[in-house]
Amino acid sequence: MKLLLILTLLLAHLFADTTKQDVTIGAGGYYQTQPYKGVDNLFLPSPVLFFDNGLFYVRWTQIGVYFLGQNDGDTAWAFSLTAQPRIYGYKSSDIPGMAERKNSFEGGLDFSAKRGDLHIESMLVTDMLYKSKAWIFKTEAGYDFKIGNFSFYPTLILTYQSAQFTDYYYGVKRSEASPTKAEYRAKGGVQLGVQTYIEYPLSKDLSLFLNIKLDRLSHEASKSPIVKDKHIYSGLASILYHFEY
Repeated sequence: MKLLLILTLLLAHLFADTTKQDVTIGAGGYYQTQPYKGVDNLFLPSPVLFFDNGLFYVRWTQIGVYFLGQNDGDTAWAFSLTAQPRIYGYKSSDIPGMAERKNSFEGGLDFSAKRGDLHIESMLVTDMLYKSKAWIFKTEAGYDFKIGNFSFYPTLILTYQSAQFTDYYYGVKRSEASPTKAEYRAKGGVQLGVQTYIEYPLSKDLSLFLNIKLDRLSHEASKSPIVKDKHIYSGLASILYHFEY
């Protein structure tokens, strides 16, 4: 992932115009609860990078390259090719009798648009590493506003996860079934989420950045015998540095 971010910035430097671009970098910790029975929650160090020169972009863990769009100042829209990691799953040692469900990397088509402080984004992505052989459609809408020195960006998220995705991460194969967990084949389902970014300036160039997110599993996923919680809570706390490049 770090290599991809570095390559993105190098390509942006080579092909973008000479206008200075705003760059935000930072580092922090990422936390994510696990909905599975007996699986520990995740805590990972996380680099943070936000960059967009109108040709390439990096939005924390998401990278992309634009190929069609228009920007009229207050209103803009764009199509891009995008990719991002999928931090899901568990090790075989976490749930007795279950085979490992691995993290992956997904990519596909992204559409984003904004008008004033309102922003929408939709993406159709597939499993690039062929772990789950799944596809996902996600759409979200958010609004940017300020209260005092605090900046907020709350969003509503709707995600359709294909049957391959739900069955890979929440299904139980016949060979994995036991008296405490029956065989379970999951169908596709809709996962709902809400999140907000919160930023507070510490100085001209430094700021405190928080991301807080709540996802409610699809009905198909929550019925799985290996699931203990219908919700996934996640968040990031980071210090950001802003500069021009």
